[in-house]
Amino acid sequence: MIDLRFLRDDPDAVRASQRARGEDPALVDALLEADAARRAAVATADNLRAEHKAMGKLIGKAKPQERSILLEQAQEMSAKVKEAEVAQHAADADMDTAHRAISNVVQEGAPAGGEDDYIVLETIGTPTEFDFEPKDHLELGESLGLIDMERGAKVSGARFDFLTGYGALLELGLLQLATQKAVANGFTMMIPPVLVRPEVMAGTGFLGQHSAEVYRVEEDDLYLVGTSEVPLAGYHSGEILDLSNGPKRYAGWSSCFRREAGSYGKDTRGIIRVHQFNKVEMFVFTTPEEAAAEHKRLLAWEQEMLAAVEVPYRIIDVAAGDLGSSAARKFDCEGWVPSQQSYRELTSTSNCTTFQARRLAVRYRDENGKPQIAATLNGTLATTRWIVAILENHQQADGSVRVPAALVPFVGTELLTPPK
Repeated sequence: MIDLRFLRDDPDAVRASQRARGEDPALVDALLEADAARRAAVATADNLRAEHKAMGKLIGKAKPQERSILLEQAQEMSAKVKEAEVAQHAADADMDTAHRAISNVVQEGAPAGGEDDYIVLETIGTPTEFDFEPKDHLELGESLGLIDMERGAKVSGARFDFLTGYGALLELGLLQLATQKAVANGFTMMIPPVLVRPEVMAGTGFLGQHSAEVYRVEEDDLYLVGTSEVPLAGYHSGEILDLSNGPKRYAGWSSCFRREAGSYGKDTRGIIRVHQFNKVEMFVFTTPEEAAAEHKRLLAWEQEMLAAVEVPYRIIDVAAGDLGSSAARKFDCEGWVPSQQSYRELTSTSNCTTFQARRLAVRYRDENGKPQIAATLNGTLATTRWIVAILENHQQADGSVRVPAALVPFVGTELLTPPK
């Protein structure tokens, strides 16, 4: 949720953020009204409670002949207090609904617009060219015995797969390399639960615009996560952190689940857009003042991983309308996919400022010992989709695929060839 003090001080900035996202700026006025109504309801209830308490003291000091009248007045006052408390609870609920309806305030410098309005910040490497007709990742994966979509569909339905043999080793190698880099850079490795409570899923912002993407286990009222960002964000919910020695950095290795609702007919071939995949996700708790610098560090660590797998890529500044409700700024690294002659997202890192931590009540103590809302950030360090770019960019004329040197120790071979 956004900072109400910021909203009251500069509502025009929040309206501008809503417009940049392509969202309704009138929601800002609705929140201002709900905020004013709630504060009025709280004041009314507090005043009535104070009057009722004062009347109780009068009754204790009153003469017998006055006490019956005061008791009757006290009963009337008690009824008014209950009515005021009911009104306060209703105002609280209205306020919460209005507050959650507004996305995070977009950081200055982020481009306005939708999915296609990103700005390319940097291009690293050049698109791979071949002197033969290249294959796409699925054709390569099937011919090399790495990917089995047919049996994935047989077992689980469309957009599920088996990674087999060296395909499984390639993914495990990617994740293990990411794990080593995370630990070397001061991250605490985590294997988090992949089922979370509704308040944690809502706290990270995934039950708003992204609710159609989320799998729910209704009988247990739990949600399957689409990223370990969710359980890692909830790890310190309701706590006051010690950030005096710097940010708290975690890296979560987990399976992730997404329904891919609304994407029918889009990337249905292969493993670009599937319902289940694995990922190592960086997640950071820090101070709001340090968040922008930490965001650049996360991007740099992602670039180290991409350099290790030797894939051409570009960095884009994601437009406001494609940020998601929690992010104030997002940078994506998109790898070159030869079969599509285009760049596709491989990593994403977001600065969520205090938006998630405010919902999850994660705080830290400032230099004066006063609790303040923390800032949160996240970033992808490796995921299943990387296999697409690795296979396609490192394929050879004979149909084999060269394994990037950084992954050879994990995969156990320098060249992927058809099984005999």
